Amino acid sequence: MSFDITTIDSRQEDAGALIDRLRETLSPGGDIVSESGRQRTIALFGEPLSPQQVVARICDDVARDGLPALLDYTSRLDGTDLTPETLRVSPAEFQAAHAAADPEYLATIRRIRDNIVEFQSMILHENVTLTRSRGAGQGGASGTVELQQRFCPLRRVGVCVPGGAAAYPSTLLMTAVPARTAGVDQIAVVVPPSDFGGYNNDLLAACHELEIDEVYRVGGAQAVAALAYGVDGIEAVDKIVGPGNLFVALAKRRVFGEVDIDSIAGPSEVVVLADETADAGFLAADLISQAEHSPGAAVLLTWHEPLIAAVTTALAEQLARLPRGDLARESLDQFGALVLVRDVDEATALAERMAPEHLHISTADPQSLLDRVRNAGAIFLGHHTPVALGDYVAGPSHVLPTGGTARFANGLSANDFLKRSSVIRYDRAALAADAADVCRMADIEGLTGHAASVEIRLAEQDD
Repeated sequence: MSFDITTIDSRQEDAGALIDRLRETLSPGGDIVSESGRQRTIALFGEPLSPQQVVARICDDVARDGLPALLDYTSRLDGTDLTPETLRVSPAEFQAAHAAADPEYLATIRRIRDNIVEFQSMILHENVTLTRSRGAGQGGASGTVELQQRFCPLRRVGVCVPGGAAAYPSTLLMTAVPARTAGVDQIAVVVPPSDFGGYNNDLLAACHELEIDEVYRVGGAQAVAALAYGVDGIEAVDKIVGPGNLFVALAKRRVFGEVDIDSIAGPSEVVVLADETADAGFLAADLISQAEHSPGAAVLLTWHEPLIAAVTTALAEQLARLPRGDLARESLDQFGALVLVRDVDEATALAERMAPEHLHISTADPQSLLDRVRNAGAIFLGHHTPVALGDYVAGPSHVLPTGGTARFANGLSANDFLKRSSVIRYDRAALAADAADVCRMADIEGLTGHAASVEIRLAEQDD
């Protein structure tokens, strides 16, 4: 099968325009749909709705009609007829899946869990207390101010685990384990009612191993709506995390404000910076590993010209051997690029412009380039650190910002499952010491009630 990845020389073509096109094409704008998708929408809704309109219709129906709407959309969109009794995975099903699982697979789940817990525990926010001594106030007394930053775990979290084209126990690990590490007690998992989702033994066995016992066989926008608004049998959550297709991303955007969300994620991305020390076979494998998500953006930036031809050859050879090679090939044709840049300065500038989900620095001295980039969800250093390590075992979550949002957004972590409150305590002497500043600011802003709330306390006579 033919293979045609975009190859450009930045000395002759505008590489920045290419980067912008890739980023915009894969963003969750939500108004682009294939002809087959358009026809399916017409069949389901009677009119050619955009993805955003489809999501609005689904979310509004679930918010209004609850469980009947959820089950109806699951039947119409997923072809699965569920009842209130079969919607939730039963304890017996968890136990059967766990008993049938390969012991080595379960051991792998435990090792990955421990890696995640170790890292997430290390970065977890801690409560802090500041005690400030105030100068002499009325009557010459010295006052004390105590300020705290207090972190509390969210009470209830919803996790979206994809299950349309493959089973993803890794996503369960990378979302539920950070939540548990933060102290979240209630975790509700939604997963499509498919052989790769709610009926997948490997996924259910992983849930049982991780002591996740609330799993619902529902996916797509209707699952997001059920988590956000609550329906009979599914209590509403405080936050929704986890990846999904375009409709899941748009649904998360729609319900944000009713609940918190982690991000509005788009397709996977990788940008690889490589010099003359990089192995063309390694680089080809790195590009394919993200392209096989299909769609997925995969861009090589190199200032070593021979790598372009060598990687092109390696891509063709590796794609011919992979079971998902056709999917990866199609994705690379549409969203892949091999870019010859002038120098390392241009490479880092283009990487910053892309702000990719994954940035792999495959150079002789990757550490020297680390300080030159800031816009990436996760950064992988060196020839022997493929992105797959971050996807599966390292410890940081693989739920990362996409579509250029790494300019301001962060990857998911245990800290995202904490809410923080400030706690303030003044005694009377400290209040007196700060009273003039409070009243002056209140006067400037015309909020006389603010000033009065201070003055009335200072006007009280001591016993």
